[in-house]
Amino acid sequence: MNEDLQRYSCQIALPGFGNQAQQLIQQARVLVVGAGGLGCPAAQYLASTGIGTLGIADYDSVSISNLHRQVLYTPADEGKNKAEVACERLTLQNPGIKLIPHTQKVTSDNVMEVIAGYDIVLDGTDNFETRYLLNDACVLSGKPLVYGAIYQFEGQVAVWNVDTGKGTNSPNYRDLFSDVDATQIPNCTEGGVIPTLAGIIGCMQANEVIKYITKTGDLLAGKVLIFDAQTMQSRIFKIGPVTKTHIRRLKTTIAIPTINAADLKEKMLHDDTLELIDVRTLQERDVFDIGGTHIPLDELEEYLAYFASANTKVLYCSSGKRSDEAVKLIMKRIPDADVFSLEGGLGEWALSN
Repeated sequence: MNEDLQRYSCQIALPGFGNQAQQLIQQARVLVVGAGGLGCPAAQYLASTGIGTLGIADYDSVSISNLHRQVLYTPADEGKNKAEVACERLTLQNPGIKLIPHTQKVTSDNVMEVIAGYDIVLDGTDNFETRYLLNDACVLSGKPLVYGAIYQFEGQVAVWNVDTGKGTNSPNYRDLFSDVDATQIPNCTEGGVIPTLAGIIGCMQANEVIKYITKTGDLLAGKVLIFDAQTMQSRIFKIGPVTKTHIRRLKTTIAIPTINAADLKEKMLHDDTLELIDVRTLQERDVFDIGGTHIPLDELEEYLAYFASANTKVLYCSSGKRSDEAVKLIMKRIPDADVFSLEGGLGEWALSN
């Protein structure tokens, strides 16, 4: 028996699926942005299904706190780039597909280039800035985007910007959330998340990608599924249609000043006035820190006056994501503040010379 036929025989046998759907899967190009709690299970099942080309985009590195929900990684991967490790593991799982790691941070400068070679994008990110960025880029390029989000015991899934074939596209993320102040909403690090929820929602996202590619089933386009892991109940609510004239230009956001680890180390040798601010939790700081003042992200607003002083302040966390949010909050309240976020966080600090 042909090896592909053996590998994919159970899905080929599905009613209405067959060899034709399998060929569509093998010809498909899918990009997973964010190889974390959602991206790991989604990528695993997309790889096992036989997606022809699977891109994994993530500039972050593996940390021990990731392991309870990011199931592609082991303790031995600590400090390694997530996209590279994920591609290595998925190649072992299915050597018959092409895997492409994208290790640079997805920004407004490169997002159109990153998504250009793919048919559909899966959003496995954990911050609002990148969600809006991916949404706007997919709207501008006419690509569907599979959205997922998790927090504590609740998850959401939807498919944005699907061409209906009638001169309209299904709603996109901005039609549901026109604008969100991310600094007012805690992320999984602060608020927690049950690990099984990441697997459930990530698999739902992969399922929507497969449905879109094979043209089977009823897509979650124009709908949002809400799932509660405590009650095991789900509900779906509909969003009204949006015409193509509603396509928006990429939204202008606050540019976050960053500094890389090598430059920071050099600057610290010559600038005695530079101040480090650790925005992680106390538990994380007890394990390791590079000095400076400890102001957890969820307490930052109480200390905003501190950032009005003339001294340069560099905020840091484990990956750079929370420090980015902290700098953004400070700059909204104090536009002239001399603040930077440590790019890549302590992961990059440990790897830099």
